[in-house]
Amino acid sequence: MDSLNILVVDDSPIITRKLTMMLELLGYKVVKTAATGTEALLAYHSCRPDLVTMDITMPDMDGIEATKRIIKDFPDAKIMMVTSHGQEKMVMDALKAGAKGYVLKPFDGQKLNQAIQKACNRVVLQEKLCAQSALT
Repeated sequence: MDSLNILVVDDSPIITRKLTMMLELLGYKVVKTAATGTEALLAYHSCRPDLVTMDITMPDMDGIEATKRIIKDFPDAKIMMVTSHGQEKMVMDALKAGAKGYVLKPFDGQKLNQAIQKACNRVVLQEKLCAQSALT
């Protein structure tokens, strides 16, 4: 796979730095970072990355709403949620909003790379999402 251009969205400067370093070590290019959902929308429009790593919980606009808005304007956008344990319902909401996958914090390079590969190749089947939603 060619090197992907990635937009990193997280309100934690520590996570943003860690994620950027890991992504670059894996051979990806971080083209921009954003700390809020609003910044994520502006950044996506300006740099059109191959992939977005999107935090769920952020000030001003959460990652789920930012994902919905990006997907509305760019239906082929590939967005991968970066989330903490205990946010399973929010992950399901993000997948319904159009996210292509997720990785749980804390993550290592291998887990991160696997999640990126899945997000770039995976299509979430709406029927499967509905079935999983009915179970929760």
